[in-house]
Amino acid sequence: MIVHLIDGTYELFRHFYGLRRFTKDKDRPGGAVVGVLNTVLQMIEEGATHLGVATDHVIESFRNPLWSGYKTGEGIEPALFAQFQPLEEALAAMGIAVWPMIDLEADDALACAAAAASGNSEVQKVCIWTPDKDLAQCVRGDRIVQVDRKSKIIRNADGVQAKFGVAPPLIPDYLALVGDSADGYPGIAGIGPKSAASLLTRYGPIEDFPQPVLGERRDLALLFKKLATLRTDARLFTNVDELRWRGPTQTFSAWCAKLDNSRLLARADKAFATQ
Repeated sequence: MIVHLIDGTYELFRHFYGLRRFTKDKDRPGGAVVGVLNTVLQMIEEGATHLGVATDHVIESFRNPLWSGYKTGEGIEPALFAQFQPLEEALAAMGIAVWPMIDLEADDALACAAAAASGNSEVQKVCIWTPDKDLAQCVRGDRIVQVDRKSKIIRNADGVQAKFGVAPPLIPDYLALVGDSADGYPGIAGIGPKSAASLLTRYGPIEDFPQPVLGERRDLALLFKKLATLRTDARLFTNVDELRWRGPTQTFSAWCAKLDNSRLLARADKAFATQ
């Protein structure tokens, strides 16, 4: 089986701002939720059987107390934020495994799920559907891959090496050095992508750098590495079969009515009958 793990928060943002190209900033309530549901249904129609969606129930996480500049929910448009919880509830009603994260982030949930699923001998491949650089650290050979839906690139371990210049396990070190503006930490001044890859290729992880390489900035680099390292210790499911889609629940019709989209229910019922 192939397990598909989806970054629900990213998809919600993608659909919210994608719709604005057609609605001229007149946000339709639930429009982005409908977009995500359609995306997941399309995956099922194309053969996906085992799926899980991770969401940021809130943006803040355990990382915020570690670094004052770490990303927060400040600045998220109310019309977008109002769709966070409805997305989680609508996905669950559609019969999809959903992991709304509070102390951890959606990225952590994806890392946890990928690690757990890949440990099952019945799983042939794990696909993590997100373009986020952080998730590149989870890639393992051809078994755990990262899929960028927008560019249609499937990135295995060789692909991560080609893109960043380092192997997947060194991605947290790489991000610690170059920074990640999306997450709100700047990296180490004077170190860019090429020099970061060169240092990591030469010395290995930051902990193994000779003291003069970073000097007094070593502790800061290790802090940023902690921010960049995804957690894999949350138990999201006990058996990978919990991720099998078994059709929409009885509450999905009410959600389709609430979202004013009867086609979703017809599509889900047809996909289940076909499956």
